Amino acid sequence: MPRSRPLLLAAGLALLAAPAAAQSTVRGTAAPIDQPNFDALIPGAEAWLARREQEGWLLRGSATFIQQAHPAFSSPYAGPNSMSPKLAFENTLSVDLVLGRRLWEGAEIIVVPQTSRGYGFSNARGAAAFPNGEAFRLGSTDPVGYFTRVFLRQTIALSTDSEGQDVDPMRFAGPLPRERITITAGKVSIWDFFDENRYAHDARSQFMNWALVGAGAFDYAADARGYTNGLVAEWENGSWAARLGAFQVARDANGLALDPTPLRGWQAAGEVDRFWRIGERRGAVRLVLGASRTDSARWNALTAAIGDPAAAEAVRNYRVKWMLAANAEQEIAEGVGVFARLSWNDGRSQNWMFTEMDWALSAGISLGGENWERPGDTFAIGGNLGGLSAPHRRFLEAGGIGFITGDGRLRYRPEAALETYYDIRVGPGVNLAFDYQLIVNPAYNADRGPVSIFGFRTRIAF
Repeated sequence: MPRSRPLLLAAGLALLAAPAAAQSTVRGTAAPIDQPNFDALIPGAEAWLARREQEGWLLRGSATFIQQAHPAFSSPYAGPNSMSPKLAFENTLSVDLVLGRRLWEGAEIIVVPQTSRGYGFSNARGAAAFPNGEAFRLGSTDPVGYFTRVFLRQTIALSTDSEGQDVDPMRFAGPLPRERITITAGKVSIWDFFDENRYAHDARSQFMNWALVGAGAFDYAADARGYTNGLVAEWENGSWAARLGAFQVARDANGLALDPTPLRGWQAAGEVDRFWRIGERRGAVRLVLGASRTDSARWNALTAAIGDPAAAEAVRNYRVKWMLAANAEQEIAEGVGVFARLSWNDGRSQNWMFTEMDWALSAGISLGGENWERPGDTFAIGGNLGGLSAPHRRFLEAGGIGFITGDGRLRYRPEAALETYYDIRVGPGVNLAFDYQLIVNPAYNADRGPVSIFGFRTRIAF
């Protein structure tokens, strides 16, 4: 069945499909709420939305369309999870709303319904650093509706002074107490809270590659669409922050269903943040520690069970995977910032939910268009180098198949991904981006690739 659409037609559909895109997939990386958005082009819309917010109702939304293509590339052999080496075109479209209601002092309920359609290359398989952060491993030709978030949030003031608007599009407008505790419970994305980065954390407005959106070797809790149920407590005072969270994990590797026994299968994550200024230049560092307990198998046992599904099922048991990530950002000049991430997991048992990567290092630079009289534009370039643990590598070398990698055999090399994009502010709340990615040793296989990927993104926000 046809999955791709002509580029201009699909881009036009994305524009017409909005109400559009202030809602980001992650916290703190969308455009500031007080920035002119698409509603600025509609007489009276901004004032109407502002009045509703003053009355305790929140309404924002998004539409994001991504078209990607790659030419044919070298592939002497292929397996069940190989990216197809033939010329390919794929696209994704997501449309969502952010609906909120104030309940009592500091409390609000947020609901985010979303409709999406489209596919990543080869059903989002064949590269650990996958090139489209909007592509699920559950693609669809027709639009599918679901809720990405349904949560209750309570903010508790610990100081009387306040700071400016939080750029989180899922928050009501207005300053927040400088020192505060925030408790959130419900259906969320773990990236709403953890591993934030000012320059690389949102596939809708920044880098598209999975390994540049977040720490590649941290197996973030999620279903196959990227969401989970959890409880998060945060403390912030403007200079320091600490976050603790507990989340459900997927029942099966890359599964849509969450484990129905959260006392047996779970993920716990903790993060400490430090913020500073060098003159007027902001910087931050974040350290994240996580542990996932999933009904998974050790790579060594799976290698011995290759070709015997019953034996592979028999070696599953609840076991813990430990993970670490470090994340830094620094503004170095007006509109110019650099970032880096380093991540690791113990590599003994299966990767379960995010991607198949056991260590990763990424870095890049972002330049704002104010430097060439194009405020609102962004040019950026970044890269990621990722690799596997020895047991994981032996599993793939023996012909094993993971949930995103598996060429049937393997001549191992670390996988490298390079991405650059130019994002253009067309008008209030309307952005177009042109993107290029190069993936070397896709799925850690030196026999395949490299793969060049050309992309185009349309985004609208109100």
